[in-house]
Amino acid sequence: METIVLREEFIKLGQALKAAGLCESGVDAKDVILDGLVKVNGQVETRRGKKLYDGDIVTFDGEEIRITK
Repeated sequence: METIVLREEFIKLGQALKAAGLCESGVDAKDVILDGLVKVNGQVETRRGKKLYDGDIVTFDGEEIRITK
């Protein structure tokens, strides 16, 4: 499981996928999110601008990203 430590109040979903190394670029992140392949806290999320806060869990391609402060 990858952990992303927030530097600000939140991080956007597309940025989190890139920061965790699960997507090469913002375009790749946008595509997998719009295709319904990404879940936030167990729910499919199709907005790449979705704000992630402390405690959120992102799942994509068998990998998990935990968002912490």
